[in-house]
Amino acid sequence: MIVTILATIFVLGVLVFFHELGHFLVAKKSGIRVEKFSLGFPPTLISRKWGETEYAIGVIPLGGYVKMTGEQPGEEASGAPWEFMSKPVWTRFLVILAGPFMNFLLAVAVLTGLYLIRGQEIKQVFIGVVASGSPAEKAGIKAGDEIVSVDGVKVETFQEMAGIVYRKVEEPVIFEVRRDGLLITDTIITYKDYAITPKGDTVAVGKIGVGNKPIFKRLGLISAVTAGFMRSVFYVREVFEFVTGIVSRTVTPSEIGGPILIGQLAGATARAGFDILLEFLALLSVNLAVLNILPIPLLDGGHLVFLLIEKAKGSPLSIKTRLVIQQIGIAFLLMLIIFVTFNDITR
Repeated sequence: MIVTILATIFVLGVLVFFHELGHFLVAKKSGIRVEKFSLGFPPTLISRKWGETEYAIGVIPLGGYVKMTGEQPGEEASGAPWEFMSKPVWTRFLVILAGPFMNFLLAVAVLTGLYLIRGQEIKQVFIGVVASGSPAEKAGIKAGDEIVSVDGVKVETFQEMAGIVYRKVEEPVIFEVRRDGLLITDTIITYKDYAITPKGDTVAVGKIGVGNKPIFKRLGLISAVTAGFMRSVFYVREVFEFVTGIVSRTVTPSEIGGPILIGQLAGATARAGFDILLEFLALLSVNLAVLNILPIPLLDGGHLVFLLIEKAKGSPLSIKTRLVIQQIGIAFLLMLIIFVTFNDITR
């Protein structure tokens, strides 16, 4: 429990800090006065003022915010040059976009560091664990064996191997195994187990009782940066595909998780190793970046839409219109929070 709590605080704290830091740095660079930089939401636990900005830590650790002068719709504007609304549209656009962009950069940096220090997993399937009494053990499979092919299909990842085995429930599967430089062929009859599909259905799957042994290869700086960037882009595509699946109903809403699921996964990855926790942090950082640019009021994407409308029509939306849209956004986000919390609890 302590590991889960600490891991959750670490992950959420890092993600929120860098997200808000993006807004903060670009706002400062643009000459916008920042009144408050807060990690967490009120009530305020600790606060201190340096210069014109109050830095605070809130009791509710589920987000944060940067309060810029003249940013809120109902806030009285004096027209001072340091106010948010006094800046050109594209300057304000960059300030808002900086938060999600910083989360993407964080993912690239974390993954780059992992590839430099730990290395990148190579595309070979090595057996790390063989369960006692399992079909794999009875067939003579040993830890350290390399799986070359399954039923004649060459496999490069453990997931590829598992995908083939899952489809063979209590059926024979032919494995080509490399051991000490020699190729060995074994036929293993799988046993029946059960798994949950993306749609939430329980289905029977075949298993043989083995676990993966990842092998890592360290990369040079340029290769590590490239691999970190490409992996982050891959995560972006995955998140967009998930959101598209939710909208098109090809993915069940029960897969959506909230703070409880994040905490569970943070704890599980932390117990698996700090490097695994960092990989989870990178994935979550990309999630935060993508979800924040969706055109939902109150999120960064909603603010970006307001700015694009302002640029198109030559003037901002009326204060009344923005307040109504924000109230709709609040209602939507509250319903979403209730829904994902319900999902987390029932899960």
